[in-house]
Amino acid sequence: MSEENITRVYTINLGKAWITPRYRRTDRVINMIREFAEKHMKSGEVKLDQDLNRQIWARGKTNPPRKVRVKMVKDEDDVVTVSLYEEPVETTTTAPAPAAAIEAPAAEVKPEETKAEAAAKQ
Repeated sequence: MSEENITRVYTINLGKAWITPRYRRTDRVINMIREFAEKHMKSGEVKLDQDLNRQIWARGKTNPPRKVRVKMVKDEDDVVTVSLYEEPVETTTTAPAPAAAIEAPAAEVKPEETKAEAAAKQ
């Protein structure tokens, strides 16, 4: 069966990790992500990306994130790679401003006097 890469984006709720003892929470979160990927991508082999692993472990062993947004990619060999989801950046082009608006000098703005300076003048 010839299949191409399957890519999906999920937000995984990791709140159930707080049922486990504090010193095992982040370990449990990693296992939860693996279980989620196996279930939803229907594959037995799951690999976690280094950036995802670093984000989960960034806050220590006892305080992992409650939710994580991930991108899962399944290749031809049924290997699922789980990585952080990065939103695509939209680039918008704007029309250049009219020449008259660019050439007009900006009015000078004088800073307001402080109360101490005003009292010193009097």
